[in-house]
Amino acid sequence: MHNFQELKIWSKAMNITEQIYNITAEFPKDEKFGLISQLRRCAVSVPSNIAEGSGRNTNGEFRNFLGIANGSVNELITQLLISNRMNMVSENTINPILNELIEVQKMNYSLIKKFSKKN
Repeated sequence: MHNFQELKIWSKAMNITEQIYNITAEFPKDEKFGLISQLRRCAVSVPSNIAEGSGRNTNGEFRNFLGIANGSVNELITQLLISNRMNMVSENTINPILNELIEVQKMNYSLIKKFSKKN
């Protein structure tokens, strides 16, 4: 079992989630049940799955939740790119977030690899 609040990846994912909430607050109101909802749920999913996995009994279970979190990162990247294509958010706004998401993915893969090693 791991203390998720001490994990750098969880902290980064929490910061990204906060950024997503802030930028989606500026989206058109008719996207409330569209991209706003999708982006927010997806962003929340990343640190939530890291936290849930960290509380599981085995490293294998943790790896599984890290995989789910990684899927959510890919989904979030896609939704940010769609938002940009639909002119709801600028490239200048999303590029730093995209870079942070890529960093979270790299950290995630490192953790998965670490917990895949046989002791």
